[in-house]
Amino acid sequence: MPVAVITGASKGLGRALAAALAGQGWDLVLGARGEGALKESARLAGTHGTRVVPVAGDVTDGAHRAALVAQARVLGGLDLLVSNASALGAEPLVRLDALPLEGLRAALETNVVAALGLVQEALPLLRRSPAGAVVAVSSDAAAEAYETWGGYGASKAALDQLAAVLAVEEPGLRVWSVDPGDMATDLYSAAVPDDDEPRPSPESVVPGFLRLLALRPVSGRYAAAALLEAR
Repeated sequence: MPVAVITGASKGLGRALAAALAGQGWDLVLGARGEGALKESARLAGTHGTRVVPVAGDVTDGAHRAALVAQARVLGGLDLLVSNASALGAEPLVRLDALPLEGLRAALETNVVAALGLVQEALPLLRRSPAGAVVAVSSDAAAEAYETWGGYGASKAALDQLAAVLAVEEPGLRVWSVDPGDMATDLYSAAVPDDDEPRPSPESVVPGFLRLLALRPVSGRYAAAALLEAR
């Protein structure tokens, strides 16, 4: 069975992706801060009959990152690392002239520093996999200038750059940054609480990620919606 580690797996895209991968036979190590919600994600994914290990903790904690990789090792290795855990930097989002610098640091710590720390921890196992892959969950705010999204967008742009360089330095791996597009998630609600426009569910986005894993295109930046149209 292939093994995946998914951060931010207690709800939203992380939970939906965990259930979908388990349905395709993946063993999983799931990480998130909320222990109760994480256990529920693990229970839902576990209904597909694969092994699912929840590891509660903060991805900015090096001990937590080590624990995630250690559990993958127990399951037999690591074939896929999904960096999905994210921090906004301010809730709700604010213009740059009002963005708390501590908030920006927190976003960078979670979205960039911790993601790299987890990659560093996981590389020995990923290199041994015949199909090792890293998915960095990005955002269109990494490439477009949206008012109030500056801090979050900057952190995701930095994550994209790390992924691009990692792909050059680790040619034996696939390294993909994936923009999932707009979704109805707690993260988006916290970012823009007054926006009540209907948005796609995380479950509707997951097929794009599954298509990515099936096609295994060259390392690079992809949009989940575009992947569904790929041949």
